[in-house]
Amino acid sequence: MRFRGVFLLCIWVGLVELSIGARVRHYQFDVEYMIRKPDCLEHVVMGINGQFPGPTIRAEVGDTLDIALTNKLFTEGTVIHWHGIRQLGTPWADGTAAISQCAINPGETFHYRFKVDRPGTYFYHGHYGMQRAAGLYGSLIVDLPKWKKEPFHYDGEFNLLLSDLWHTSSHEQEVGLSSKPMKWIGEPQTLLINGRGQFNCSLAAKFINTTLPQCEFKGGEECAPQILHVEPNKTYRIRIASTTSLASLNLAISNHKLVVVEADGNYVQPFAVDDMDIYSGESYSVLLRTDQDPKKNYWLSIGVRGRKPNTPQGLTILNYKTISASVFPTSPPPVTPLWNDFERSKSFTKKIIAKMGTPKPPRYSDHKVLLLNTQNLFDGFTKWAINNVSLTLPATPYLGAIKYNLNGTFDQTPPPENFPQDYNIFDNPVNPNATIGNGVYMFHLNEVIDVILQNTNQLKGNGSEIHPWHLHGHDFWVLGYGEGRFQPGVDEKKFNLTHAPLRNTAVIFPYGWTALRFKADNPGVWAFHCHIEPHLHMGMGVIFAEAVHKVGKIPTEALTCGATGRLYLDKGHY
Repeated sequence: MRFRGVFLLCIWVGLVELSIGARVRHYQFDVEYMIRKPDCLEHVVMGINGQFPGPTIRAEVGDTLDIALTNKLFTEGTVIHWHGIRQLGTPWADGTAAISQCAINPGETFHYRFKVDRPGTYFYHGHYGMQRAAGLYGSLIVDLPKWKKEPFHYDGEFNLLLSDLWHTSSHEQEVGLSSKPMKWIGEPQTLLINGRGQFNCSLAAKFINTTLPQCEFKGGEECAPQILHVEPNKTYRIRIASTTSLASLNLAISNHKLVVVEADGNYVQPFAVDDMDIYSGESYSVLLRTDQDPKKNYWLSIGVRGRKPNTPQGLTILNYKTISASVFPTSPPPVTPLWNDFERSKSFTKKIIAKMGTPKPPRYSDHKVLLLNTQNLFDGFTKWAINNVSLTLPATPYLGAIKYNLNGTFDQTPPPENFPQDYNIFDNPVNPNATIGNGVYMFHLNEVIDVILQNTNQLKGNGSEIHPWHLHGHDFWVLGYGEGRFQPGVDEKKFNLTHAPLRNTAVIFPYGWTALRFKADNPGVWAFHCHIEPHLHMGMGVIFAEAVHKVGKIPTEALTCGATGRLYLDKGHY
């Protein structure tokens, strides 16, 4: 009897732990335009609840987030994507206009309600037009339950959300990109760390060659850097996420090593670096040991990589609490590696491997899709295309259209799953013209899918850009990277099937390929696209759909536009 009593007590304690750990966390988000000075100059930015960036969401594994988002913009719709959250069972909450839901109209409120099932460093951002470039973003952190421990020790934590800022509005950028001839957005004017940067002065003017004056802050300025205050001989976890519209970045802290332990919400085999590359859409956790001279302060810098930079470094200070935070470091900030040193970039990326115990990829795939990434023309307009199709989204969200067999709402012919194997990726395209379309790649439930991303030469001249690709609704295994054109039947032998990292964002390097594998185990419709905002705007993306017939009842408020809206009006229900 005593044993039975102890056994029942253990069950009861376990249930109490679960009930205490998992909870519903309610947020009210009002999306609006605001006038702010993020880089010491006045700009119109998008924010939430009067904050820029938006409020940080913090939850524990198993929690349900209930976010009532009210659109307080005057003349445009909005949605928010919860970047890195897989939305298992809630594909309508992914926050992708025309894919998972209708855009939320001005004055309307939409309830995002979903469960966060894994710990990690995530973020959220606008996914309608180029609202991310306008400033609609914020951090989303998912902690382990309090009774569980991370696989690494740390004494304190910081959160860095990295972004880029233009002095032209996102609307003006959209119009330029959609014009004939295309007007490119150019490089950002300022890099922001947690929404703060400096355009008309420099924190490091005394140490670098610049015409800018030394920044003199009196306290309380919106553009003053958020300083990282630390104690000597401690270990700090720094969470880093990049929501940049364009810039690939490199981050370094003077005299300090960074130990990478998490990438895109997945633990990785720890490794130490002096600096790290971070592409748009990626997130990391690094461990920092404060083992340097405590009588000094140190620079934290971010600089542009992958594109010829025309933007000053973003800077803040690591302050040892043993001295005043107003004391400047005694040496110049870390020098950002050369923008086109791609071998250095590849070296860092290839160091990221799965931590022991991470699920391994299936040994074989059921379905292979090869995606050729090209710059093209359509009726004289500059576009980006995949297998010669530039994505343009339909008026009716795919999720409702496929669920309710509204076949006339998007292209019924799937896009090509391959490209000519004699295509010369090092030359300008022989046929510069592309088509536009909104067809869908359809997968069966639990199919194992291989995706090969192939990079190429640009439309005119010589050059090939870095593209970070993000998959909604899933993580994928990164099986490998290669140079030149992917060779079917040959390059598969190089795939890493033993310690492939799980990611939700992966980069294709210039003139190279990247191989990914994922399981189509999450019924819904999911975007897969370049995370560079202007590239997506110009058509660089595809749509994956899997087992949509197994999706449960979709909330009415998600589908009140297009053909699904008319269906609702005709029948009164779905």
